Amino acid sequence: MTPVLLVLLVLLASALGGCAVTAARRTLRVVEVHGESMEPGLRSGDRVLVRRLRPGRPGRSRGRVRRGDVVVISRVGPGEGFALDGGTNLVIKRAAAVAGDPIPPGFEALGETRVPPGRLFVLGDNPSRSTDSRHWGLLPETRITGVVLRRLHG
Repeated sequence: MTPVLLVLLVLLASALGGCAVTAARRTLRVVEVHGESMEPGLRSGDRVLVRRLRPGRPGRSRGRVRRGDVVVISRVGPGEGFALDGGTNLVIKRAAAVAGDPIPPGFEALGETRVPPGRLFVLGDNPSRSTDSRHWGLLPETRITGVVLRRLHG
């Protein structure tokens, strides 16, 4: 292999590696959990890998959040939920029902029998320590900024 070809291959590999890192940063992020609302599955101090979601249009399902997913939500209001990622305005909850799903039993006071398109019903895994759809009602799907892929170890 000629030195020129070797240099070109090294430059190409570096460029591809840089593109891969940039793409990963656009689609993934690591956040640290603060608070008790998702215990015992996620505890304060845990770090989670999150797949970012592109902003969607209201009323149009993005098809990326499924019932049971743990989701990252832009903060609903002052002092509600808990912060992630060093105090940013995000909360983490479980998608208990998504568009088209029946409203979970006991929550009929929301005035709906099914979750309407573009909405989401979220709950914390630790109900006694969670502020969620029981307080906020149905959330716009556009508030979802990401889906937790997994908890990271040490």
